[in-house]
Amino acid sequence: MLDVRCLATGARDRYMKLHDLLKLIQPKKIYSKGGFWHEVEISSIHYRAQEVLPGGLFVAVKGIAADGHDFIDMALARGAKAIVTQKPLDADSIIIEVENTRRALAQISSEFYHNPSKKLVLIGITGTNGKTTTACLIESILKKAGIRAGVIGTINYRYAGKVFNNPMTTPESADLQKIFAEMLEHGITHIVLEVSSHAIELNRVDCCNFDIGVFTNITQDHLDFHGNMETYWTCKKRFFTEILKPGNGDTKRTAVLNCDNKYGRELFEELPGNNISTGNSNNNMIYPEVLKQDLTGMEGTFFSPEGNYKIKSSLAGQYNVENLLCAAGTGFALSIRTDIIASGLEKVKRVPGRLERIDNDFQRFVYVDYAHTPDALKNVLLTLKSLTKKKLICLFGCGGDRDKTKRPLMGEIAAELSDLLIITSDNPRTEHPLDIINQILAGIGKESSLRINESELNKGRWRLPDGIKGSLVEPDREKAIFLSIKASLPGDTIIIAGKGHETYQIIGDKRLSFDDREVAKAALRDIRW
Repeated sequence: MLDVRCLATGARDRYMKLHDLLKLIQPKKIYSKGGFWHEVEISSIHYRAQEVLPGGLFVAVKGIAADGHDFIDMALARGAKAIVTQKPLDADSIIIEVENTRRALAQISSEFYHNPSKKLVLIGITGTNGKTTTACLIESILKKAGIRAGVIGTINYRYAGKVFNNPMTTPESADLQKIFAEMLEHGITHIVLEVSSHAIELNRVDCCNFDIGVFTNITQDHLDFHGNMETYWTCKKRFFTEILKPGNGDTKRTAVLNCDNKYGRELFEELPGNNISTGNSNNNMIYPEVLKQDLTGMEGTFFSPEGNYKIKSSLAGQYNVENLLCAAGTGFALSIRTDIIASGLEKVKRVPGRLERIDNDFQRFVYVDYAHTPDALKNVLLTLKSLTKKKLICLFGCGGDRDKTKRPLMGEIAAELSDLLIITSDNPRTEHPLDIINQILAGIGKESSLRINESELNKGRWRLPDGIKGSLVEPDREKAIFLSIKASLPGDTIIIAGKGHETYQIIGDKRLSFDDREVAKAALRDIRW
C-alpha cells in the first residue's frame, strides 16, 4: 500500500500564483526582498521540511513531537520559494507571517487544490467509538445505491478499488485536500471521512465543506491531549457548531446524532436545522425493534419517517446497533431508498479489527477488537459475556504516552466482566511496559480477581471453584496471546483487545511488525486438544 504522503506532497502537476493562494488568509506581515511576491508561482504545498520540492511553499506548523519552525532553514535549502510562519523570521526569501499556521495550511491547501470538497458530498463521522464501523456501513449503503464513494479513516483510505495506507485517522489538511482532489479526478462523488478530535483541534478539517456530520458517542479518551472531558466535548461539539453548521442558511447540511449518548441528545436539542436523531427508543426519528441478537449478529426492524424495513446484520452487540442506526440515518439524510439502506447494511459482514472473528476448528470463539477506551472495552465485554456459554477470557493492555487515567478504569472493567484477565503490552512507545501494567493493576481489587502465574494458569486454577476469577500479567504480547488460547477449553470465548486492525507494535521509537489476528491464528494451530 502507498503512503498518503506520496500523494499529498510528491506531485508537481499544479501551479498557482502566491497572491491567489493567500486570498483566504489575513497575513500579519509579508516580507519580500524584491517586492514582487504577487506574481510568484507556487508548484507544491509542504509542511514537512524534508519533503520540500523546488518552487514549493513551506508552512511551518507546530506538531506534538516537533516544530516546523525549527526546520525552516532545511525548507529553504531544498528550494522553498515562500515560507508561512507564526514567528518573526529574517530570511532571504518571501516570508508570510500569520496568526495560526495550521489554519493557514488548511486555507492555502484548499485553494491550491481548487476547493475540491465544494464539488463533493462530504460526510464526516466523529465520536470516541464507532467511527470506523459506521464509515464502512455508510460506504456500503452508498455503493449499493450506485454512488461512487471514497472513505478516509483509521484503517486506510480507499476509492475506485484502490487502497492506501493512512498514518492517522484524519490526515493533515494538506494531505486531506490532495486526497479530495485525487478522488474527485477519479469520478468519486461522495466521501466518508472519519473526523478525530485531534483533527478538529489542529485545524485539519478547516475549509472542508461538509454536507452531513455524524455523531456516534463520547466517552473517555485522549485526555492526555485534551486535559479533561469538558475540553474534549467542547472540541467535538465545535465540529457541528463551527464547521458543519447545520441550518445556517444551507438546508442541505444535516447532523445525524446518536441520542442514546447524552452528548448526542444535547446536540440534537441545541443545533438548528432539520437534523436526524437515532437511538433505541421510539422518540427518535430512526429506532429499532431488535428481535434477535447473538454472536452471529442481529435481526430486527428499523423504523424511519420513510417507512419500516427489516434488518439482518452480521455485526454483534448493542453498540453496533447504534452504529447501524447512525449509518441508516445518513442514508435517510441522503434520500436513499429504505430497501437500499437495508441491503447496504446487511452487506457488511465484518469490519477489520472490530469484533473480528478468528475462524478455527477447535470450538473456541476468538475475537480481535480495537477497544482501547473504558467504554469500548466495557461494551465489547458485556456483549460477549451475555452471549458466551462458558468462560470469557480477556487480554488487553494500554498504549504508552497516552491518557493514563483510563488505565485503572479499564483494569477494573476487564476484571469485573471476564473470568480470566491477561494483562499485557499494547503499544508501550517510550513508557516501560510494567509501569503501564501496574497502573492497570491499580484498578483491580484484590477480592475481585485471583492473581495467578503461568504454572497456575496451566493447571486451570482460575477455573476452581465456581465464581473465582483469575488475572495474570505477561508483558510479552505474543506470549500473552498464546497463553490466552492455551488456557481456553472448547466453548470458551477469547477477546484480544486494544490493537484491532493494527499490523504493528510500537516499542520505544521502533514500529515492529505485529498483527493480533496472525498471532491468534498461530496460537490456535498450536492447540493440542
